[in-house]
Amino acid sequence: MTESRYLRPGWFTRNVFNRAVHGLARMGVSVAGSAELRVRGRTSGEWRSTPVNVLTVAGERYLVAPRGTTQWVRNIRVSGEGELRRGRRTEAFRAEEVPDEAKAAALRGYLSKWAWEAKQFFGVGKDATDADLARIAPGLPVFRILPH
Repeated sequence: MTESRYLRPGWFTRNVFNRAVHGLARMGVSVAGSAELRVRGRTSGEWRSTPVNVLTVAGERYLVAPRGTTQWVRNIRVSGEGELRRGRRTEAFRAEEVPDEAKAAALRGYLSKWAWEAKQFFGVGKDATDADLARIAPGLPVFRILPH
């Protein structure tokens, strides 16, 4: 996998699935750990939002981009911060990108929780070896969520 990897969502995902999960998160309903991520656009400065899965591993929280270098990844790299929303609850946070060599625990945790969704993007399943995770790490941005 490469750093510039991006898997564009299909019509159903964009127009049905993501909109449904996004709408539920706005109402305060989390689907398998989902939340609404809000990040300022790197050029416009306007708020952009998308549904994400928030992962917790050993007390640390992460955002993993299974589709690769998405627009939210590019925006958060520039801003270094964002908001997670579920219903009326909004949490501002700082984002720290995790280096490739330190992603294994987050990637393994993501696969453990969301293999039904992530396997198609990761190319490996729950039983992935450390070598498999090291191989795919460069194409999967991971951010640690820190207090603002």
